[in-house]
Amino acid sequence: MSSSEASRTWLSQDAHDRLQAELDALIAGRPVIAAEINARREEGDLRENGGYHAAREEQGKQEFRIRQLQELLRTAQVGEAPTADKVAPGTVVTIYFDDDQTDTETFLLGSREISSTTDLTVYSPESALGKAILGAGPGQTVTYTAPSGSDIKVTIVTFEPFGG
Repeated sequence: MSSSEASRTWLSQDAHDRLQAELDALIAGRPVIAAEINARREEGDLRENGGYHAAREEQGKQEFRIRQLQELLRTAQVGEAPTADKVAPGTVVTIYFDDDQTDTETFLLGSREISSTTDLTVYSPESALGKAILGAGPGQTVTYTAPSGSDIKVTIVTFEPFGG
């Protein structure tokens, strides 16, 4: 698997359609927030106009989400992630921590955007854990540095393509 395939975000058709609908709704809402900003601007002194500043902040959040969704949808691969013999984005992974085989966790390695399509915890391939397990196979043990600074050792138990 090439590095471009490893970093690709896989989305089911349902997840893609849902994200596209969200993007369409946000774009359609642009005139509404612009009208709100104009209405608040006409209220007077902008330095003490909380409604104006709140509307501008909302517009900033909305525009950020639009850009985020546009980029995700532009680069996403729609369909089923390819099966592989190594952990890759779009796989459900079960690991155990340190040498305690009873301390397991099962999660989806993929984009947080698909978290609403599953009850599984979703870890990004760019996270410390995600980077450590990418390309690992069953039975392989890897170590990564957690955000807290401590080193954590995990062993891959199983992985399979995500069906969500």
